[in-house]
Amino acid sequence: MELFRRLYRRFALLVHELAKFGTIGAIAFVIDFGGTNLLRYGIGLGPLSSKAIATVVAATFAYLGNRYWTWRHREQSGLAREYVLFFILNGIGLLISLLVIGFVTYTLGLNDPLSYNFALILGTGLGTLFRFWSYKKWVFLEPDTSVTLTEPETASRSG
Repeated sequence: MELFRRLYRRFALLVHELAKFGTIGAIAFVIDFGGTNLLRYGIGLGPLSSKAIATVVAATFAYLGNRYWTWRHREQSGLAREYVLFFILNGIGLLISLLVIGFVTYTLGLNDPLSYNFALILGTGLGTLFRFWSYKKWVFLEPDTSVTLTEPETASRSG
C-alpha cells in the first residue's frame, strides 16, 4: 500500500510541475510565436534572426516564471549558475528550432508564412521537450532531502 502512496505522490508532483511548466510555456510561446511573426512579417527581419530575438525575450520570461513559480520548491543553486545554465539549455532548444526553420526555409525552399509557422511550431515543440527534461536535470535541482544522523541520535536508535 505504501508503494502506491509513494507512486501517487511522485506522479502528482510531476503532473503539478508539468501543469505549471505548461502554463509558463504557453505564455512564453505566445511571446515567442507572436514576437517571431512580428519581427519576421511586421518588421521584415530574416527567418532565423526573428526567431532568435523573440526566443531571448521569451526565455527571460520563462526563466523568471519557472524559477519563482514552477520550481520554486526546488533547491536554489545560485541565480548566476541557474541563469547561465538556463540560457545555455535554451540556446540548445533554440538551435533545435533554428535547424527545423532553416531546413524548411533553405533546404525545402518553403518561404510562405504557413510553412514558416509550421516549422516554428514543430521546432518549438521539439525544443520544449528538450528544455523540460534538461531544466529538471541541471537547472532546478531537487531539494536535498537526505537526513544525516548525528552520533547521539544513531546511538540512541541502536540501543
